[in-house]
Amino acid sequence: MASRRTYGSYDDGCAAAHALDLVGERWSLIVVRELMLGPKRFTDLRTGVLGASANVLSQRLRDLEDAGVVRRVTLGPPTRAQVYELTEWGLELEPVLRALGRWGVRSPTMPHGAQVSNETTVLSMRTMLEDTPLGDVQVRLELRLGRGDVIRIDTTDGLVIERGAATDPDAVVTTESTVFTSMAFYGRDLDEAVDAGDATVDGDRAAVRRFLDLLPELT
Repeated sequence: MASRRTYGSYDDGCAAAHALDLVGERWSLIVVRELMLGPKRFTDLRTGVLGASANVLSQRLRDLEDAGVVRRVTLGPPTRAQVYELTEWGLELEPVLRALGRWGVRSPTMPHGAQVSNETTVLSMRTMLEDTPLGDVQVRLELRLGRGDVIRIDTTDGLVIERGAATDPDAVVTTESTVFTSMAFYGRDLDEAVDAGDATVDGDRAAVRRFLDLLPELT
């Protein structure tokens, strides 16, 4: 098989071109996105990297390892599973993903309402609230998404949206990432989602609404 030609092989000294050599192949940045909240096993990555075959995903992971963006580690007991995680340098790609998201959402062909991963949901909230004044909205929420992911949302001292359980949350929301995204960005009513059985809220439903109201509608 012929080796892949890079921008560098054409004597292009642009740093952006070199970055594309490292993460510009199809699926590469999607792998980075799926690892942004923490390490994952190969089987879990296959769930989030839609459309990539096992062979293609394996190749992308090898390429990202060679580039110093991703590394393989073995978890401690009792699991001792091998997982992939971003290096510190790889984690620095989050602002790149956010910028691409802000740019891409304005496309007339953006597939609004399509399936999204838990990582996409978290990164979308971080992106859209990055420059949003929080005002007097002070809430602590715990978001429980599919695959057992637990997300802490806290606006009491700046904005925190990260993996992990919330301390003394105002409410716990249990749903799927696509449902939460529909409420956060596409105008679906919280009460309607609860009544339809697509979400549950344990606690102060008004606190959930106050947070959702911070997020811009994208349609």
